[in-house]
Amino acid sequence: MSGLDASTEKMRREGVGDAAVQAFADAYERLQGGETGVLPEADIEPVDEVPDAEELPDADARDVLDQAVVIKLNGGLGTSMGMTGPKSLVEVKDGLTFLDIIVRQVLGLRERTGARLPLVLMNSFSTRDASLEALERHPEVRADVPLDFVQNKVPKLVADGLEPAEWPDDPSLEWAPPGHGDLYAALVTSGMLDELLSHGYRYAFVSNADNLGAVLDPRILAWVAAEEVPFAMEVADRTEADRKGGHVARRRDGSGLVLREIAQTPDEDVEAFQDVSRHRFFNTNTLWVDLEALRALLDERDGVLGLPMIVNRKTVDPTDKGSPDVIQLETAMGAAIDVFDGARALRVPRSRFAPVKTTNDLLALRSDAYVLTDDVRVVPAEGRDGAPLVDLDDEHFKLLPDFEARFPAGAPSLVACERLTVRGDVRFGADVVVRGAVTIEHDGDGELEIEDGTVLED
Repeated sequence: MSGLDASTEKMRREGVGDAAVQAFADAYERLQGGETGVLPEADIEPVDEVPDAEELPDADARDVLDQAVVIKLNGGLGTSMGMTGPKSLVEVKDGLTFLDIIVRQVLGLRERTGARLPLVLMNSFSTRDASLEALERHPEVRADVPLDFVQNKVPKLVADGLEPAEWPDDPSLEWAPPGHGDLYAALVTSGMLDELLSHGYRYAFVSNADNLGAVLDPRILAWVAAEEVPFAMEVADRTEADRKGGHVARRRDGSGLVLREIAQTPDEDVEAFQDVSRHRFFNTNTLWVDLEALRALLDERDGVLGLPMIVNRKTVDPTDKGSPDVIQLETAMGAAIDVFDGARALRVPRSRFAPVKTTNDLLALRSDAYVLTDDVRVVPAEGRDGAPLVDLDDEHFKLLPDFEARFPAGAPSLVACERLTVRGDVRFGADVVVRGAVTIEHDGDGELEIEDGTVLED
């Protein structure tokens, strides 16, 4: 039996849907045929200008709002912060979790516009039960379609031979998430795409659950509908902090826009990839998708979008570098900008991008450097363009339980902070204020305590 046959048979035994099996098979055959998933600098050129969301005209979006759905990617466990449950259930602002705030955002939009506006989560098997249980506290968020659908999984492939990996010590490690590009296959395999279309929903606003700056903007929705844009990606100006984030570019062959991730970049082109003056716009991972256009494209391509793939090389047990080398075939949902004819990029303000990937991000968002507005948006405080740069010692702050123990009274005031660097075992008291650029270094034994009410300045 070939490696492809063995892999697809394994997927079907696990109950993975046909659309996901087809997408995996397409990527496998391209890999076997010599495709590397690499996008060299020589094949692309920079994008200098895109439409600006802040220059869009005010428009009456009431009609199209009733055709819109909010989809939040909710498959993450926050493992980089030492979590074992859904990241969206972490308390993030004013005693509210990510999911609490997302629900309030959707309910607020419904109240202000009268639109149906369902909230739908794309869960993983690991996040589904806990997230749906949390939504039971918000029964009013239910709409006329299911609350969630579940992303798929794909087999890891032995690097030498491309057979599906086997790891009897922990069979769960034989599987990998296929990246958030699985959004499209998962919409199909779950039946959610047909469900949404049958209820008259055409426009999907898609974003990460950990980015509370991403809120459905009726002006953007009106632009998508009026311009008949089948797919739009929100992009923002790259800064030095975004050097490793995926950027948009244009293919030199004239075929349109493309998203390039660092994992798709040859070593010799990394410097060009990270040149923020050359490649000016990064993908915020907030998208607008015309579901009718998606259905038509899937039908045209026999159910397979054929997204540019990412070849991720790891070991079957990520914690054991001596375990067999494997390949994980992944895709990014933003890569669909390369397959929709007429796809667009739209420049948005930085305020629409406030993701939480680490405890550094979490501290900034919990602090007074961000505020929760009356319409439940999380935005930089007045006078700030964005978050202060927070750099906490990994040894003592990386894992969420350790982080919480060192900020027992909550985050310090960071509204006037430019940068906070902490090295060593440091515990913060209540009402601590940080102004300007502050570095705290403690290399002694035991814990250094910053006393209640301390003002740290420059």
